[in-house]
Amino acid sequence: MNAEFICCDIYDLPDHLNEKFDIVFTSYGTIGWLPELDKWAKVISRFLKPNGKFVMADFHPFIWLYDDDFKEIFYNYFNVEPILEEGSGTYAEKKSEIENKTISWNHPISEILNALTSNNLEINQFNEFDYSPYNCFKEMKEFEPGKLQIKAFGNKIPMVYSILATKK
Repeated sequence: MNAEFICCDIYDLPDHLNEKFDIVFTSYGTIGWLPELDKWAKVISRFLKPNGKFVMADFHPFIWLYDDDFKEIFYNYFNVEPILEEGSGTYAEKKSEIENKTISWNHPISEILNALTSNNLEINQFNEFDYSPYNCFKEMKEFEPGKLQIKAFGNKIPMVYSILATKK
């Protein structure tokens, strides 16, 4: 497959690309690094052809309320301020000796959907799931192949959501 990779801030993509696409996809762990979802949704709308599809799968913002051990609600569900954290390890290697500081944002579902719909995207499907396809949190158990839940919660909380939308 012939592919082109562009390395830039997502908000600056219109300065680097001038094409329209049938599909735009946003994957797990993307929007938590973005402070402004309206700007993100404008970029999606800008690059979709009319009737083009936007597809998204991500971790549900509900799970980001908890501390790392899922013992207490630690963060705000609503995007009221940046979340500043310091720690060691990396996303890919939790036991790494690398020290890091991160800034992230917890975007509630309403903020995500409103950013998309206010930028000419019509929501066709919104689904929530009580499992994760990845073993990426502490104390998870696999209850079916490829489906994991946090042991303490089982199927009581949303872990993942998906969106399918069409450019008007």
